[in-house]
Amino acid sequence: MKTLIKNGWIVDGTGRPRFAADLVLEDELIAAVGNADQAASFDRVVDAQGLIVAPGFIDTHSHSDLEVMVNPYVEAKIRQGVTTELLGQDGVSMAPLPKRFISPWRKNIAGLDGDSDQVDWDYETTDGYLQALEAKGVGLNESYLVPHGNVRMEAMGLDNRKPTAEELARMCAITRREMEAGAFGLSTGLIYIPCAYAATAELIELCKVVAEFDGAFVVHQRSEADTILESMREVIEIGRRSGAKIHFSHFKICGRKNWPLIDQALALLDSAAAEGIRTSFDQYPYVAGSTMLSVILPPWAHDGGADKLIERLRDPELRRRMVYDIEHGIPGWDNFVDFAGLDQIFVTSVKTSANQDLVGKSLQEIGELRHANPYDAAFDLLLAEENAVGMVDFYGAEEHVIRFLTRPEQNVCTDGLLGGRPHPRVFGSFPRVLGKYVRQQQALTLEDAVRKMTSKPAAVFGFERRGSLKPENFADVVIFNPDTILDKGTFVDPIQFPEGIEHVFIYGRHVLDSGRIGCDRAGKVLRKFHAR
Repeated sequence: MKTLIKNGWIVDGTGRPRFAADLVLEDELIAAVGNADQAASFDRVVDAQGLIVAPGFIDTHSHSDLEVMVNPYVEAKIRQGVTTELLGQDGVSMAPLPKRFISPWRKNIAGLDGDSDQVDWDYETTDGYLQALEAKGVGLNESYLVPHGNVRMEAMGLDNRKPTAEELARMCAITRREMEAGAFGLSTGLIYIPCAYAATAELIELCKVVAEFDGAFVVHQRSEADTILESMREVIEIGRRSGAKIHFSHFKICGRKNWPLIDQALALLDSAAAEGIRTSFDQYPYVAGSTMLSVILPPWAHDGGADKLIERLRDPELRRRMVYDIEHGIPGWDNFVDFAGLDQIFVTSVKTSANQDLVGKSLQEIGELRHANPYDAAFDLLLAEENAVGMVDFYGAEEHVIRFLTRPEQNVCTDGLLGGRPHPRVFGSFPRVLGKYVRQQQALTLEDAVRKMTSKPAAVFGFERRGSLKPENFADVVIFNPDTILDKGTFVDPIQFPEGIEHVFIYGRHVLDSGRIGCDRAGKVLRKFHAR
């Protein structure tokens, strides 16, 4: 299959100024960038007059892990120009998953990735999971991180304790096995169970294994609020002592009282770079975040996994203790109710039909609807839904979004949870940057924005032959209108596709053609291998 994309403005992903040229795709590869022979024979011709022709966007923080096993064509991503996703985020994902842990683990990840009886959960390892994706076929290119929580679970269960020397060795062996299967790094979510139980020393040892493969340590750090500076120092120390690349997930600072810490946080990034520690971060361009509702509970409530959590939610005395800890705080714990407020935390998804009326409501409103105090109403909801509840929380300010967006370490992501009434970032992160922050606010150039969506993340994670438009690179291409591109979803009505994305190609296959869906399994499962 030979395709000519003519008359477009090439923004090649490197950051250099746009230039007028044709782009020729031949089968899976880019064949030429320049002035094509118009008399040559092509199977397909796309006229990109007035449009930008760019590399396919790379989403470095995705939660499509379960969704791609059910619906391989992740339409919300393709319609915003994403051609490659990085799964396995926040230390809690699909694999590895020993069979004895399937039931509690499904409850543990349901608030992030959802749950489904349509999935065969018997794959056990990262290689088994990736093979299952390959057998079904994928719409986008899908890549994977080793989730720290899954590794810890396989080696020592879900208890809140330090590993023995033998268990730590086992964790390192599991990490090595999963990296050898083609993972691009190790992820952790240090507010999620069981990742939160790990000490710094444990993470350093695991990251030493990751460094052998030139992988990245992708971290939802312990605090994005009151103790963010201590948290960042821990992550930087892990990079310093392990040699692994450091990548902060969805970098932000939560809560008005913590905004004065921004200068010091950015100074830590500067000092790490000066020291030679390879440091980067991704960001979604919104002032609100999204995760599972159970993060509002103190860490001890999660000890032993989701089944133990559900038992504790049935105990009135333990409920009172949870409320006390939420209202008074625990040193080192990111208290979402404290930095967002009961009126600024909104339920986005539930599993059962009985509580669908609560989707889109704040915890304050849910208390009123259920004629209970907001805490008990939230606890009742988590209990009824067996922990499968998603949420949105408001924490930031627009000027901070722009400040982080323009940092040299930054690349764009969605961090999109796909269930229920999701965060609008699921549908709009990339068009929002190009429309709101490039065209409307001129916070950065279009060329630099595209670089942060393409070659920048490709270089950080080692996505070979992607991220720039040049011959012999893979033919992942997005064509968009720079004058109209914009996200449309809102927090009230988030499920809206963006404007301005005209065409998307994955491996040279036309998956989005003037708004019409083409082939639905054009992508490939990507594996990273590194000669040690």
